[in-house]
Amino acid sequence: MLLLAVMSSLVLPSSAQSLFHRADSILAARYYRLGNIDTAYISRPQTKWTITARMNVSGAKIEAEGFENGQHFKSEMEANRKATLSMGVSYLGFSLSVSLNPAKLMGRYSDYELNFNSYGRRFGFDVIYQDAQNFTGWHDHEGMERIGLPDGMLKVKTLNLNAFYVFNSRRFSYPAAFSQSYIQRRSAGSFLLAASGMGQRATLDWEQEMQLKMTNIGLGAGYGYNYVPGQGWLLHISALPTFIVYSNTSMVFGDDRIPLHYHFPEVIITGRGAVVRQWGNKFLGLSMVFNFTNIGDKDNLTVQNNKWRIRTFFGLRLGKR
Repeated sequence: MLLLAVMSSLVLPSSAQSLFHRADSILAARYYRLGNIDTAYISRPQTKWTITARMNVSGAKIEAEGFENGQHFKSEMEANRKATLSMGVSYLGFSLSVSLNPAKLMGRYSDYELNFNSYGRRFGFDVIYQDAQNFTGWHDHEGMERIGLPDGMLKVKTLNLNAFYVFNSRRFSYPAAFSQSYIQRRSAGSFLLAASGMGQRATLDWEQEMQLKMTNIGLGAGYGYNYVPGQGWLLHISALPTFIVYSNTSMVFGDDRIPLHYHFPEVIITGRGAVVRQWGNKFLGLSMVFNFTNIGDKDNLTVQNNKWRIRTFFGLRLGKR
């Protein structure tokens, strides 16, 4: 901050400096405007800058189970886990980050994954897109030996979306657990309204090509709780079950198209958890987001998708208000 101030005073003309300070004042007023918040429960960090280092590990698994010509079968395919390192800088609520995947840089990982999330006081969402073809697994069919399914047979493109609304935003803060842009000072919980969506296209290149296409939209509600066991600690847990209200799913074997009809209950469940420890101008912690989707009927065919991400982080808050 000192270096930035010195450079701006030396390089920028007085009119530009005035504009810079005016913009800074507007951003600060917006950032620290708490509105309808109970400050005994929630507060803003009294700093302008936040620098955070993160490590993310994520994975995905697909399971299918049902009956074919009266014989039971079950398959399970799991993608290689992905690990990334990232560094982020935030100034008065505006953030910029860069990440890298060491395995991808060394040519050992070819899949693509995009995670985009926003955690506000009242609204928030997670968007996860994955393009993967490194699934491995197995297939069991009644009366047959287990068949191994090697890498490269299954190609999957998946989009997961979960959005939520917080009813008790005066005392309960999602950002305190996941972006550290707020501080939860006392324990509080809130009921949550949720909407979820999932789109997926999968191609299995086996004895004959099989394609699975699905689009699902769910609505529901859940609950989140921030537990503060002592000064500087925060434990978060939340669950957002949604029931699918729109479903368009089909499977294609060769030239045959098989529609999969809706069977209650079909669900999309999003779970979140976090542990945060902060002291002085430092904080560290661990957070988790889990997405589970279940569609179909086990008497015919059911498909389950599991997608998860674990994040560890360490951060510094700088630049006193």
